[in-house]
Amino acid sequence: MSDLCHLACGNCNALNKFPLQRLQDGPKCGKCKQPLLLTTPLALTSATFAAHGLNGDLPVLIDFWAPWCGPCQMMAPQFASAAQQLFGEVVLAKVDTEAEPQLGSKYHVRSIPTMILLYRGKEVARQSGAMMAKDIVTWVRQNLPK
Repeated sequence: MSDLCHLACGNCNALNKFPLQRLQDGPKCGKCKQPLLLTTPLALTSATFAAHGLNGDLPVLIDFWAPWCGPCQMMAPQFASAAQQLFGEVVLAKVDTEAEPQLGSKYHVRSIPTMILLYRGKEVARQSGAMMAKDIVTWVRQNLPK
């Protein structure tokens, strides 16, 4: 990563640029003045996916899930806990494959839950099946780009 980091705001989706060394200082969005980084997973849609999944400089972990999926429901609080533990390292987001089937199709998601780790728009790792928060955190850190 360069000295300047590009990150979409978790509130208004505006792309922001700020010094990477200030990431832990809680940067605010230049447009809406809200915190750029959230401690909870973002809900992505086709309209917001590019801003977060393709344009930012932080890795993005996306949970592809569906409301009717029992394992997805069981993993949801674990994923939320992992978001808090990975704050400042990775942006965590969720894609409802029922509401956004084209995103699931684009990423060839065949079973849910499936987590895909993206870095600058490229897939770097994929994991299917429900996981506990500690296992999500370990898996992400093992697969982060060096």
